[in-house]
Parts: sequence; structure tokens; C-alpha cells
Amino acid sequence: MFMTRVHDFAKTESGRGPFIPTALANNPRAGQWTSKAMSHDMVADYKRFLMTDGEGIRCSVYVSGCPFHCEECFNSSIWDFQAGHPYTQDFEDAVIADLSNGFVQGITFLGGEPLLNTGVLLRLSRRIRSEFGHSKDIWCWTGYTWEELMRQGESPDKIELLHEVDVLVDGRYLKDQHDALLQFRGSRNQRIIDVPASFVAGKPVIWGGLHDQKRFIPEMYGKDRSAGEGAAS
Repeated sequence: MFMTRVHDFAKTESGRGPFIPTALANNPRAGQWTSKAMSHDMVADYKRFLMTDGEGIRCSVYVSGCPFHCEECFNSSIWDFQAGHPYTQDFEDAVIADLSNGFVQGITFLGGEPLLNTGVLLRLSRRIRSEFGHSKDIWCWTGYTWEELMRQGESPDKIELLHEVDVLVDGRYLKDQHDALLQFRGSRNQRIIDVPASFVAGKPVIWGGLHDQKRFIPEMYGKDRSAGEGAAS
């Protein structure tokens, strides 16, 4: 378990995203963190043909490095920007070959922090669009909120990558809002955003496929439990 102090680096900024600041993760100023300054173009992991990292059967690229340091982060082992293996042409070619399978719906970018690894992910995204157009969709997870990414002064490469993305899962993981019933995300503050629709609307538009689970307790179970435990006082 990594132990880290968390900071709000943007106390004086206006127009910040929902649930920010938080004492459970670092909160950057606009443009404070950039791929150019931080990324080493490293890939921590690559997984083929999953059904857990977005809709349909997908391939998932986990990039290295994340300074958000959310408490109880599931992927804290790849906070280090130098973890993993260098992104190579052979790796890129292998990803494209996997995506060429008709049963694969698309690719997912995770980490680490994808929007601080734009050098490699812009390159990969643009090749995907060149080879497949929009027949393969692109999902991306980020610790940034949509509103933070739209702040004046944020590095433009983040917006460039967003314009290649179809669906964005945004926001820090907040352990006090953890909910195992959520679809494709870990805490209730996080959103699944339709990126093209959000650019058109000028505000976050929730993905139309959202379908969180809801716990269902049959009425008969409640009656049986009450009979066994006795009436509530």
C-alpha cells in the first residue's frame, strides 16, 4: 500500500469540477501536470479481449504514471511513470492486429493516467482512426473531471486526445463513495461521459448506455427475516 500526502494545488481556481477539491487525492492546477514533463512513454500492461473495461469485447492499454494518488487506488503499483515497458512500434502493430478482429468492439485506455501519456496514446488513437475509422470505439479513464479538462490553461494535448475518444470515465476514485454496483467505475462521483455529444453541448453529457445495477431484495425475504428475528422495537 502506497502512503502519500495529498494536496489541493488549485485552491484559488474557479469553475472547478464536481467533488473537487478532495482530501482523498491530489488536486492539480490547470496545466500543472503535462505529458511532456512527466511521461516516459511507458506501458504498464496490455490485456486482450476483455469485457470489463467498457462495452463489448475490448483490448485495454494500461499506461504508466499517475500523480493523483487516490487513496486505496487499485493500480497504485503503476503510479511510477517509469514502470513497465517502453511503447514500441511492435507493440502498436500488435494492438492494431488484435483490433482487426471483427468481434472486438474497441480499445480502452487506462492507467496510470492516460491524459498524462498523450504522446503514445495520440499516436495510437490516430492510427486506429486511420485504419478503422469509427468502427472501433475508444474509451478512456481519467482522474481529471471534464470541467477540469475544459479549464483555461490546461495543456492542449489533453483536449487533442479527448477529440479522439468516444467515451470518458472521469474523476478521482474516492474511497468514501465506493459502490460495487456501479457500471464501469468505482465511486459514485465518477461519470461515464459521451465525449462527442459533450463537445457539441458544451457540457458533460452522460453516456446513453449507462445502466448501474440496483440491489433487489424480494419482499418475501424481508418477511421471512422479520419472522426469524422478531419484530423491530
